[in-house]
Amino acid sequence: MNILFVGDVFGEEGIKYLESHLPKIKEQYKINLVIVNGENASYGRGMHFTHYKMFMKMGVNLVTMGNHTFSNVDIKNFIDKSNVIRPANIPTDMGVGYKTINYNNKTITVINLMGRTFQNMALDCPWRRLGDILDKVKSDYYIVDFHAEATSEKIALGLDFDGKVDAVIGTHTHVPTADETVLPKGTLYITDVGMTGPRFGVIGNEHEKIISRFRTGVYEHAGVETGKMQLNAVVLSIGEKKGIKRIHIED
Repeated sequence: MNILFVGDVFGEEGIKYLESHLPKIKEQYKINLVIVNGENASYGRGMHFTHYKMFMKMGVNLVTMGNHTFSNVDIKNFIDKSNVIRPANIPTDMGVGYKTINYNNKTITVINLMGRTFQNMALDCPWRRLGDILDKVKSDYYIVDFHAEATSEKIALGLDFDGKVDAVIGTHTHVPTADETVLPKGTLYITDVGMTGPRFGVIGNEHEKIISRFRTGVYEHAGVETGKMQLNAVVLSIGEKKGIKRIHIED
């Protein structure tokens, strides 16, 4: 089974870029399921229903989130009846932190978690929450989107749950890492998939506005960068044939 996991899609520009390339990727890599991190889908912060529908229309199976899950208040109107997974360790009853889907007589449970290092949010322990889910939910395969800032936290969770889940996929920093691997006990791992959206923004935002913030220390709202685009993703091969492959496209 081949699962495509697409790194943080930034803005409607990123959604449209993914849409333009997804059919070819699915054909080339014989993709069975598509998972997208969509926490930056609407103007870089959260996800509006309009953009959620765009994901569904292009054939995305599940959308994971992160620290901007509730940055766009519109999500409160549809998250409970959607294919959206918010971080399981956010202490809220709104939405769910994992979903199980069926494909070809196999069950695949996708779990979303947030790291706590450098995150200014009230979060439950991701280790305990993941352990609780694994004890509660019996599935053929487990895929974890670990939305975290610190590379050390991502690596630690991957190694600790090596052999207990099928993949730990890092998101959030928007910069792809070159450490995709099969861990010693068989778990597929990468520290960060990267982002899908503007290539020469500052992690998706208008670069001139962000540079001004650093130069002056004065906050200035930054929109979504325009121009050259990129797509970052990984193909996860699970089952009898196991492997992880990075995809990077820009044009």
